[in-house]
Amino acid sequence: MRISMNVLFNLPSRENALFRDEIDKTIKDVLDSGYYLLGAHVKAFEQEFADYCSVQHCVSVGNGTDALEIALRALGVRRGDEVITVANAGCYATTACNLIGAVPVYVDVSESDLLLDINKVNAAASPITRCVVATHLYGQAVDVPALRDALDQAGHSDVTILEDCAQAHGAMMHGRMVGGLGDVATFSFYPTKNLGALGDGGAIVSNNEQTAQTCMQLRQYGWQGKYESTLPLGRNSRLDELQAAILRVKLKALPTLNARRQQAAAYLQQHCHGIVEVVTHASPAYVGHLFVVRHPQRQLIRDELAYHGIATDIHYPVLDTDQPAMQMQPFRSMGLDRSIAATAEIFSLPCYAGITDDELEHIGKVFDLYIAKMV
Repeated sequence: MRISMNVLFNLPSRENALFRDEIDKTIKDVLDSGYYLLGAHVKAFEQEFADYCSVQHCVSVGNGTDALEIALRALGVRRGDEVITVANAGCYATTACNLIGAVPVYVDVSESDLLLDINKVNAAASPITRCVVATHLYGQAVDVPALRDALDQAGHSDVTILEDCAQAHGAMMHGRMVGGLGDVATFSFYPTKNLGALGDGGAIVSNNEQTAQTCMQLRQYGWQGKYESTLPLGRNSRLDELQAAILRVKLKALPTLNARRQQAAAYLQQHCHGIVEVVTHASPAYVGHLFVVRHPQRQLIRDELAYHGIATDIHYPVLDTDQPAMQMQPFRSMGLDRSIAATAEIFSLPCYAGITDDELEHIGKVFDLYIAKMV
């Protein structure tokens, strides 16, 4: 028997409705101000977001991919250099490497959380390794301090660490906020992120003044002053005033929004545990960006959930190494058995700040009454 209720995978408009009056007022204020790029709201957001991440500097940019590329360039990554990363994170770090001409070197993930396996990194390092991209996947956090210690102990103290925080705004590790754990960190403000704009947006944060200054130049034509380009490979990648103003409104509510995601994830975990394997376990390091599970009969379960109106997705269905475009790009792979196995089994359930209690209960009932009896 079909239990009838449609549960969308994500619906950013619900979250934004919570702030509609303030957003409307903010948009009017920006329109009336006459300043639409690199104005007061951008400057204020950069300071407020730096404070939130407990870092000294924030440089806003046009999107998360630009943030990755600019940050890698600011760390000194050049054509032919190697960048260690994972292959199961949606090809975003890979895209940034390709834009620079750097060579991605893929290492496997940990079995329990599908994050970068720190123990695999040193074996992948070479004399031309310049950086490790530690992707805080699904709202979980890589243990960056442990990664730094492992690199240093193996004689790789010159290898920098870039935190990709696009899915982990507000996640904690050892009592510290992600974004301030490595040499530099990048964020995306795509509308479905934990901190989402009403369009594209991104940011780079760091405690290193020179790194931040280089990023600031690269986001705007390499300018040192107006119309004076002193740094090559700059571009136009600026967060606009409207998005910055909206992000300022939502940043104040980010702890509350993350708490709702964590609450939703805890409910889902309670009803899924023992039926499917839960990848994203509740912890202070997890802010519920995605609720990811795995099962060998993935398609059977997804079909049953769809029958009952529950949308699901796969994050991500193709490893970077298997993307058609990568067959024309240089890369190295260090054995990805866990990544390969997980890609065939993982899928994500609806988990976002705007999901209702009724929708969560519907998902729980379908798991309890149907999925548990199928697998």
